[in-house]
Amino acid sequence: MGRPDLPRPRRRDLSPAAPRVRMRLRRARPGDGGPTRALFHDAVHRGAALSYSPAERDAWSPSPEAPPDWEDKLLSRHTVIAEIRGLPAGFMTLGRDGYLDFAYVSPDWTGRGIGRALLQAILREARRSGLDHLSTEASLVARPFFARHGWRETARQSVIRHGVALTNFRMEIEL
Repeated sequence: MGRPDLPRPRRRDLSPAAPRVRMRLRRARPGDGGPTRALFHDAVHRGAALSYSPAERDAWSPSPEAPPDWEDKLLSRHTVIAEIRGLPAGFMTLGRDGYLDFAYVSPDWTGRGIGRALLQAILREARRSGLDHLSTEASLVARPFFARHGWRETARQSVIRHGVALTNFRMEIEL
């Protein structure tokens, strides 16, 4: 006899509907160092908790406090910040050489299209700047995101941070 065929739930039926929020993209500016560093630390410690051990996350981001050169790094690159309700919800940076260094979304806002919007803004800037090739080193968490957006994995690697080995992936995309 068996179970009767039941309709399969659609994805949106599995979780409550997320309220729509207004997101604004903008360039980094002086004063963004502290808030983006706090977001980075939260993304590492909460967002990557299922992929990296506590020791790995502590090595990756030992403190939410911004090191002295943090804001200079943001301002010396093309850094796009996604804001929701006036607070950073994510950010990405692109160097003049086509290296995408930081790509982080707050764990409170993942799955809402923020990463996609940031990446689209970075790709537009790369094309505007005449770049035809971008590269990054993606974490275990970011790797599937970049792969979904056409990036190709070129190597798995182990990088040492504060004496701890962290796995990440060299990835690239041709524009």
